[in-house]
Amino acid sequence: MLFASNLIGVEINNGGVICALTGGSATSPRVERVSSAIFPPHTLQMSLREQNIVDPDSFVSGLKSAHSQLLSKSTRVAVSLPDGVCRIMLLDYEGRFKSRQEAKDLIRWKLKKSIPFDSADTHLDYQQLAVRENGDLALLVAVASRTVISQYEELITKAGLSPAGIACNTLNICRLFDSRLSLRSDCILISFYGSTLSVVAFVAGVPEFIRSKDLPGIAATDSRVYMEISSSLLVYKERHPDQPLQSIFSVAAPEVAQTFLAMVSDLAGSVPTLLETKGVVQPGNFAPGDQVRLFPCTAAIGAALGSC
Repeated sequence: MLFASNLIGVEINNGGVICALTGGSATSPRVERVSSAIFPPHTLQMSLREQNIVDPDSFVSGLKSAHSQLLSKSTRVAVSLPDGVCRIMLLDYEGRFKSRQEAKDLIRWKLKKSIPFDSADTHLDYQQLAVRENGDLALLVAVASRTVISQYEELITKAGLSPAGIACNTLNICRLFDSRLSLRSDCILISFYGSTLSVVAFVAGVPEFIRSKDLPGIAATDSRVYMEISSSLLVYKERHPDQPLQSIFSVAAPEVAQTFLAMVSDLAGSVPTLLETKGVVQPGNFAPGDQVRLFPCTAAIGAALGSC
């Protein structure tokens, strides 16, 4: 099925904004154009609880500049933010929901002691992953500060764009590579994107473990990253002692990809498969087709394709 309209994915980070205009079909996605704009220093300060955008005018100007470079009339955008802006968690829930709003209210109540915000300031969304053998619902839950998300939504709208959804980079990376991950019902994705290390384990195609950690100023091949991956794999093994490590997939910047793969291989005991953005999307006539230029657009492309 062809996409109803070209959707734009927008990744926002401390350094600036990256846009990706997508097209094609759900089974054969295409990147039509990509663009970017650099924010002046101190435009953003990523935070879990406080408003992120310190300089609203520079933020809006950067968005407008990046969007105009796409030469597209479309203003509908799916936004990807660093993981440090929200919390992702997996939850088993006993019972059923009468409506989506009821589900959000009940999940919010169940998680009230573990949500790192005041309950009145919680923006919450969820996705049902599966129904367990015992009847429980397996849910993927994302929570963020309503104060933080509202500021992004208001200023994105001020830039003349219409936010179709906001999610974190890790989820959008998983969405982008879903066609590859789904080939192995049991697998682990270990990615280093931006400054965030993420470890996501799938069992029977369903996420059973998610851990992400922001490591600003740390290189993907640093010993700190090695220790964090080791810690994550140990926690996963403790929680799922009967589930051996299966296929391992990795995502990392082209210039460090092979060293990162070697590090993951040493920890996992098996050679991981490198996932590359260029391998899952087709470049249009005005888009780059090489991994070096496509990698910085990974989360933006995933956001666009995940919302189609």
